[in-house]
Amino acid sequence: MLDNAELERYSRQIMLFGEKGQQRLKDAKVFIAGAGGLGCPVALYLAAAGVGHLRIADHDVVERTNLNRQVLHWENDIGREKVLSVKEKLESVNPYIDVQAFHLTIDDSNVCELIGDSRLIVDAMDNYAVRYLLNRVAHEKDIPLIHGAIRGFDGQAMTIIPGKSACFNCVFPTAPPTEVFPVVGVTPGIIAMVQANEVIKYLLGKGELLTGRLLIWNGLCSEMEYLQVSRRQDCQVCGNKKG
Repeated sequence: MLDNAELERYSRQIMLFGEKGQQRLKDAKVFIAGAGGLGCPVALYLAAAGVGHLRIADHDVVERTNLNRQVLHWENDIGREKVLSVKEKLESVNPYIDVQAFHLTIDDSNVCELIGDSRLIVDAMDNYAVRYLLNRVAHEKDIPLIHGAIRGFDGQAMTIIPGKSACFNCVFPTAPPTEVFPVVGVTPGIIAMVQANEVIKYLLGKGELLTGRLLIWNGLCSEMEYLQVSRRQDCQVCGNKKG
């Protein structure tokens, strides 16, 4: 149950969706894959909103090159495990939530245990191998996946509901070349806000999700457009002809 301090903390949200809605957020468990440019603002805004149980996994440590965009990592965090840096900041922002941090590489051997009984998976990664893995496991466990990706001034986001909408493999059947890509800090901030908004809408059962639509952000002209995407019958993850 929400105590008096929580009712005061979330009062402006409760005006929108009531105490029952806020309780839904408090009871929810969300797995965030990645504690970098996307993962930091996603985690920050879910924590501020009162999503009660956050599980965050990342294998990296904080580097100075991260600081232009990974907003929960600061100068004195350089050399620290990213997940511990994030956990510390989130618990300071909101002491009413539970944050579990996992400093490791997400792979086939641990992904199911990391996700556990989470209601949602947030793809805040910067490599496609793990994205494909998250997509496959989301379908195996029948858990929605909130995808986000960025490069430079541009970004994209999409919500995947297993069995109902196009999956990640449908839209991206092959991975792009691996690269160290340029990025300005506001881009992951914008895309992460879209992802966090999708999480909150799903948990509350409100609004229209980004299913069947790939949101594309062009930061240089401040425009968003939507690419309609459909399930592919030959998709190896969600199609009718999967092997």
